[in-house]
Amino acid sequence: MKLRFLGKNSTPGDSPTLYVSDQNTYVIQGWKVMANDLLMQVGEVPEGQTLIEVPTELFEHLTKDDLTSGEIVRFEKPIEILTEQGTVILMGPEMHDPEALSQMRMPDYETCIEVPRSSITARLEVDRGPDHSRAA
Repeated sequence: MKLRFLGKNSTPGDSPTLYVSDQNTYVIQGWKVMANDLLMQVGEVPEGQTLIEVPTELFEHLTKDDLTSGEIVRFEKPIEILTEQGTVILMGPEMHDPEALSQMRMPDYETCIEVPRSSITARLEVDRGPDHSRAA
């Protein structure tokens, strides 16, 4: 799997990152969710799935994938929770593809998930124009 870097939301020691793959998926690198309060809000995590946390600003990089906006307007799977700290909890299958992982730098407290492009883009605001109306 080949990845194309879209962007990151990085501070020293943290590196949530967004990629698009040649498999029509997004690969999202974020912090592993281990906080009990967040785990309790999500509930049971199915076998083969994992939770990550990323800043909402990370999705602004979707404009580099020809989307007009990276603003989330609907919270459905893989998006689980919007936290009070301005982050998003996502659930998806953990990435295990060696070729893809070799293209990434990831600290031990982070992991990445792979989700269909449509599962993210369907939850983003599309360009509705300045007055949010359509001409008949």
